[in-house]
Amino acid sequence: MRPLSLLEAAASVAVLGSVLAVGIPAFMRNLHASRLVEPMEGLAQIARSAAALAASQPDQPSYPESASLTPPAVPAGVASKDPPGTWDQPTWRSLQFGFTTAHRYAFEFDSDQHGRRARYRATAHGDLDGDGQLSDFSIQGEVSAGKAATTFPLEMHREIE
Repeated sequence: MRPLSLLEAAASVAVLGSVLAVGIPAFMRNLHASRLVEPMEGLAQIARSAAALAASQPDQPSYPESASLTPPAVPAGVASKDPPGTWDQPTWRSLQFGFTTAHRYAFEFDSDQHGRRARYRATAHGDLDGDGQLSDFSIQGEVSAGKAATTFPLEMHREIE
């Protein structure tokens, strides 16, 4: 086998550089997108459970009581596994929500009821790169007596911070 000429070596380097220039940004986009699955699927699960709970009580609409940020500190830059019992709060149990594996987001659930109308807002907070700036995702819902529960579209703030 003969050695590569200078022109062939330069062409090889140029092709490799082009492949890397296209591949690395696509890989980074996919990596960030995969980190968005956790909050989006988590909030969708909370919304489904909250709507089902509201539908089970059509005459007296309500959602579970508020639950503070769980875990209490947002994981900073790495996926964290929670100590046993972290998700045992009654609200998380009634929403059938929690983690047994390492995760990157902390969740909270705020609800209130005024007469025959109830509302909730579920939020996911993540610090994907550990810089203290949070990615925030939230979803809201409401229900009134005699009506089906409504879930509003997911909202995002600094989704890839």
